[in-house]
Order: sequence, then C-alpha cells, then structure tokens
Amino acid sequence: MFRIGILGAGAIARTMANTLRLMAYRGDDVCLYAVASRDQKKAEDFARREGAQVAYGSYELLASDPQVDLVYIATPHSHHAEHIELCLNAGRNVLCEKAFTANARQAERVLALAKEKKLLLAEAIWTRYQPARKQLQDLIAGGAIGEVCGVKGELSYPLMDKERIVRPELAGGALLDVGIYPLTFASMVLGNDIVKTSSSTMLMETGVDMTDSITLWYRGGAVAQILTSAAFQGENTGLVYGTKGFLRIDNINNPNVIEVWNGRHSEHPARIVDVEPKLTGYEYEVLACKKAVETGALECPEMPHSEILTMMRQMDALRAQWGVRYPFE
Repeated sequence: MFRIGILGAGAIARTMANTLRLMAYRGDDVCLYAVASRDQKKAEDFARREGAQVAYGSYELLASDPQVDLVYIATPHSHHAEHIELCLNAGRNVLCEKAFTANARQAERVLALAKEKKLLLAEAIWTRYQPARKQLQDLIAGGAIGEVCGVKGELSYPLMDKERIVRPELAGGALLDVGIYPLTFASMVLGNDIVKTSSSTMLMETGVDMTDSITLWYRGGAVAQILTSAAFQGENTGLVYGTKGFLRIDNINNPNVIEVWNGRHSEHPARIVDVEPKLTGYEYEVLACKKAVETGALECPEMPHSEILTMMRQMDALRAQWGVRYPFE
C-alpha cells in the first residue's frame, strides 16, 4: 500500500483526500494515511471527516513518520520551500502543490536538496499529468490544425476574499495562484524558447498583482496571449491557432472537451474530442509519483525539475517587470 500524508488541512487538501478515497475505492493501491495541521483539533476533524488513519498536530510529526511514502504539501506558496525542506530532511518523498515555491531561488535550493537526499520531489500542477495533455499534443502532431502559430489562454476567478491571495507575506497575487495555468498551457503547446515578453498588471492595494496581461513571443514567430485575474470570473478557455484551423479547450485548468475547428467560416466544430473520464483530475499526479517512488526516480517525466525551474524563472521575470516583491525576498 502506498501511504500518503497530507501536510495542511485546507480546501485543496480536502480535494486530495477525496481523490485518494476514490482511488482506493477504484482499486488503486494508495491510501490517505495521515494528515497534519498546526492545530491538533483541526487535524483530528479533518482525519475523521476525510478518513485519514492518523492526525498530527504538527508538520514535524508527519514528516518524521516512516510509514509515510509520500507527503503532499497543501500550504500557502510562501511556505512551500520551508515545508519541502522539512520533509526532505526527514527522509520523505514530496509532491508539492503549485506554485512550486515563491521564487526560482527557493526552487533551486529545494531541488538541490532532493537530489542530495535521493528523494522524489514533484510539483502538483495537475494539467501536466492529465491525459488531456497527450490528447492535445496528439491532435497537433497529427496535423489537425496545420502548423501551430499561436495560443490564447485565460484563467480568472474571484478570489479577493482569500487571505492567501491578497497578503504579500503569503506570496499572494493572481500570478502564482491562477496565472501559472495559462503559462503552463502555453508552455505545453509552444515550448519555452521565448524571445520577448510584454506584460502589464493591475496591483491590489497590498502590492501584489490582481489582473495580469501577458504576451509571449517565441523564436519562429509564434505568440501566446494570456489573461489572468483574481478579481473576476473568467471563461477559462484555451485556444491553439494553426494555419488550417484552431483547437478550443473548454477549461485549461481542468479540460473536459477539445473542439477541432477547420475553415474560415465554420459554424460548428469539425470534431469534438472528449477527454478521458477522471475521478477528480488529481489522481494522475498521485499515480505518477507512486510510479517514480517505486522505480527510484527522483522526478516525474510529466513535470521534470528543469521545467519546474523554467516556469519559476518565468514568473520571477514577470514580477520583476511589475515591481512585485514579497516581504521575505
């Protein structure tokens, strides 16, 4: 049995707990073994409600439990590096929620530590692991829309009531929380050979980014246009433009349908591709980590360490353009 401990007891931790229950019910050899919170009662309530076998009132106790095969870190971005280091130093494999860390410097440090300790360290950005990624790439490789020339991605949610979004000391802002997804979408389609970046932002009163507009130019002429915000509800679709048509992805954060459009005056898609049914979408990153641990791999091929660093450096550069710095930097 592959035993998973969840570090943190918030909303995203509950989604992972539900995923693990569904996986176990399906017959996957995984279980929610333990949960940790800074508050013992909160941990016990979470364990009782979500079905964890053990509840810890400190992160240190979870990290030191040798029964834990993998720790899933579900705390704010500002604390990811600290909690990754805690778990790695205790000998635990780690799957850390996105954004991986608050900045590239922290990412470099924890990735070096994972290599030193010979432990798995992975980023839980679910779109990298889901089958929709391969389905999208297969359509492109098969020439469904001709040569790819551009991408448009948007992801926005009204999140201004969330402390983790508005507080700079928690590495708040739209970019690390939701902007990472359209940036990842562009990366999965166009790669990372970016020659020019243009961007602008509207800041919150607290000094972190609220709404971001980003244009990425790639060697060869392709372009990606990205809009992301923590202030409003967006359509959250993705588009891939080609010389013979375009692809429309219904939700770049959690795709369900890919539409293939051909011809200048088409009124209906030429083809509709349903994405493989999923439990919650988180199961694929869990299975990828399980496979990596069982084979002794230190990274997941779906999101290798080099790609983690590339995305963190890209977001660092954007924040530098906007003059957004966190108090701990």
